[in-house]
Amino acid sequence: MCELNFKQELVGCYGYPVAENPTQAMIEPAFKAMGLDWRYLTLEVRPEGLKAAVEAARVFGFQGFNCTIPHKVEVIQYLDRLGESAELMGAVNCVVNREGKLVGENTDGKGFVASLKEIDDPAGKSVVIFGAGGAARAISVEMALAGSNRILIVNRSEDRGRELTVLLNDKVKDRCPNLESNFVSWSDRFQIPSDTDIVINATSIGLYPDIDAKIALDSNTLTSNMIVADVIPNPPKTQLAKLAASKGCHVIDGLKMLVGQGIIGIEYWTGRTPDASVMRAGLEAVFE
Repeated sequence: MCELNFKQELVGCYGYPVAENPTQAMIEPAFKAMGLDWRYLTLEVRPEGLKAAVEAARVFGFQGFNCTIPHKVEVIQYLDRLGESAELMGAVNCVVNREGKLVGENTDGKGFVASLKEIDDPAGKSVVIFGAGGAARAISVEMALAGSNRILIVNRSEDRGRELTVLLNDKVKDRCPNLESNFVSWSDRFQIPSDTDIVINATSIGLYPDIDAKIALDSNTLTSNMIVADVIPNPPKTQLAKLAASKGCHVIDGLKMLVGQGIIGIEYWTGRTPDASVMRAGLEAVFE
């Protein structure tokens, strides 16, 4: 008689709100294609319940979990330790169970840079990033490490914007001596500098259900030589993505970044590399 095992390994996503997050649609098909009987649970966790949710992951023996808005920074205090990238950024989007210890990692920036490199090398590029939260932290740090030499942070909260700029100019600049990072307060329609190579929306503007929300920027300052990226996966064609496409820009949608960081997350959890095409197909099926 063959040995029977009905125990499924668990991973998931903690966020609030989280119902619109499509990550499960790419992770579970990847597990199936890999022959793994694993489940990815999409779990709505209110900020006041985050500590208990992390403890629940320990109790249930989760192999790990993703963190999305608004938990990427707050979750740190409930973990056992941080990986190098997460410690540098001060933000976590992927938690890994390593021999019973919950370790915070960050795959957001790595996934973004991987998707960008399929189009162009970020080295020597000038970058504008909207936002200063967890996603902006991860992307700005990884872009700097990949060689981008000018990063402009545009954010409505001056405190958070300057905090991120200080992070880049202090911690990151030690490894990237050619980096120049500045902050601009975002109070009106932002005019993108003409020498910008890459524009990145790392805010939640345009995220479902507010799909008609538009980023306050001067559309006339978007030019066809720019790469425009939006981290929002739902919907993949945000108002910014549509605007950029109409201007002839090369557009990177949120699904591409999501797949990129998802691959790294699965590698952390399982030690194996999934099929990116299976993951992309799972997401595209959701948005047909």
